[in-house]
Amino acid sequence: MPGGIWTNLQRHWERDVLSGMKTQMAAQETSVMKTPEQGAATSVFVATSPLFDHIGGRYFDDCNESEVVDEIVDGLHGVRVYALDSGAAQRLWDLSDELISSAQNAAPG
Repeated sequence: MPGGIWTNLQRHWERDVLSGMKTQMAAQETSVMKTPEQGAATSVFVATSPLFDHIGGRYFDDCNESEVVDEIVDGLHGVRVYALDSGAAQRLWDLSDELISSAQNAAPG
């Protein structure tokens, strides 16, 4: 989970939304928004660390394994238990594969 990342994409926000976000960020002691480098840190860490060779199905935020929570309050930290269900993940993979194959077979070509 990279978190909220402050990039040039925000230039496409409506002015009042952008202004409100800047006001909200200024009122906080610490910003919940990250630089692109901070946002990439967790993905780079997990993708390159030998600690995770042959390990999958885990969630990380801020370079730490995410805590399993009953409810995600801030939208940025924690993972719900159902997201760690390997059986559900396999069913989703199989269904996705089936739908892609069906679409490819149905495409004119």
